[in-house]
Parts: sequence; structure tokens; C-alpha cells
Amino acid sequence: MYSTYIQTTDKALCHLFLHCCYKDGDFTEAEMDNVSAKFVALGLNKDLNFKEELVAYKSYRLNILNEKQYIQDLIQQINPTSELALFSYCMELGLSDSSLDFIEKDLIDIIGDVLEVEEDEQETIQKLMIQRQLVAENKFF
Repeated sequence: MYSTYIQTTDKALCHLFLHCCYKDGDFTEAEMDNVSAKFVALGLNKDLNFKEELVAYKSYRLNILNEKQYIQDLIQQINPTSELALFSYCMELGLSDSSLDFIEKDLIDIIGDVLEVEEDEQETIQKLMIQRQLVAENKFF
């Protein structure tokens, strides 16, 4: 399944980001713009084709039986040294459609646990990202 396809750090990061956006079953234009901007900002576009990765992700997405194991596999492949930064990117992508439903919240919790981010740090980052989203939408602090 995905383990034979995702063989590089860049692919693992790309698929983690896609999973954060697609978790609620919908992929809005805002989410597409946000994930593609991250894709370019992190230089993933040099070796990967975003559209091809999206097709690959969609091809196996419904076959993910153990989400925690999937996240563990991706994060192990990424081998991050900046866990809080990766957690905040995932949180931001989860919020990029202007909402964080229970399913997405559960995913963010799994990512935080796998990254071994302390619960108080997770809460602080989540609060920060939600407030930043609100400021961006409402254009005031």
C-alpha cells in the first residue's frame, strides 16, 4: 500500500500534509492553496509533482486501516528535528478550511502524541493557530 510508495522524506511530508487537509473528507480551494504554498515554501516541488502525489494519496487513502500507524510511519520517514514546527504546520493545514472538526482534532492529537509534543505545548500551539486564523479572517486583533 502506501509504504511501498512513500520512500523519501519529501514524499512522507507531502502525504502527511495531504492527510491533514483531507481528513475531513473534503479538500477546499483554500486548503489546496495552503498545502501547495507549503509544498513550494519547503522546496518539495523540486523533486515531487504535487498533482501526482495527490493522485497517489487518493488512491490509498480509504485503505488506511490504522491511522496512528500511518502517522507513525510517515513521521518516522520524516525523522523531524523540529517537532513543534511540524506540529504547527499540521495544525495550520487542519485549520486551512476555517474549521477544526472532531475528526481533524483527533488527527492533530495523534500527530502530537507521535511527535511526543507535551499536551500543554499542543494546547498552546492549537490556541495560537486558531487565533491566527481568526485574525486573518476578521482582519483585526
